[in-house]
Amino acid sequence: MLKFVCGIGLFAGVLAAANPACNLVPGWTPQAEARTFGPDNLFEYMDGNAEGYLLYGFQNMHGVTCLKGGVTLVIDISDFGDADSAYGMFCANRDLRQPPAKLGMGGQIVPRRAIFAKGQYYVEVGAEPEGDHTATLREWTAALEKIATGTNEIPVALSWFPTAGQQSLRLVPESVLGIRLLKRGYVAQYDFGKAFVVTEASAESAAAVMQKLRERFGETAKAPIADDAFQVTDKYLGRVCIARKGRYLAGYGNLADGQDAAKLVTLLASRLP
Repeated sequence: MLKFVCGIGLFAGVLAAANPACNLVPGWTPQAEARTFGPDNLFEYMDGNAEGYLLYGFQNMHGVTCLKGGVTLVIDISDFGDADSAYGMFCANRDLRQPPAKLGMGGQIVPRRAIFAKGQYYVEVGAEPEGDHTATLREWTAALEKIATGTNEIPVALSWFPTAGQQSLRLVPESVLGIRLLKRGYVAQYDFGKAFVVTEASAESAAAVMQKLRERFGETAKAPIADDAFQVTDKYLGRVCIARKGRYLAGYGNLADGQDAAKLVTLLASRLP
């Protein structure tokens, strides 16, 4: 079963998306001024965590701090430009030890924090002081989800990966499998290896990347899969098989002994558009 951690995005039309308000839930009042951050100054607010947001294509954040009965809520809404990136941020921040919540494309509520992604937005609500604020967080996330625009459907790329033996699945914003040529894509961890899919701008650019991958790995063996494919044994990635289907690059690395690499990649490629 897949487990994800996400942020919370809210949007009541264009204005509310940029300016979340404490009066969305009755009885809450603002503390200090609303806040706004962009890529150039997010570090002023996030400190050491800003880099993780920027990796996923962070565009801007709007937040507010709300008070009621001795409880403080810190609400932040980040725009990541597209649903894949927002959902990727959600997955990057999930707590795998905690169950998911049915919010937007995916969410999670724990005693002092609620997060979810919807469309291009990633929203986070943090609660103080210590204690179980689950009921309050549920009330707020229910209100935020109702006014949020954007899709509730998870990225279609998740459906490309076979589920048997799958342990996790997430968007990797750069250097898929640790290879700079594979700039951005989805990676699934299985109990027998890692699968990935990278989407290039065109079939031509994907073919160019395939050629550069061959040069990177050195001596490779051609495989009869999709438009082009090869197998190789790498010092760091072990047994590897990579195929191109149109503008998609897909494959497996770190395959365990006894696994049929060509068969696995053929199945993965068959699930691509």
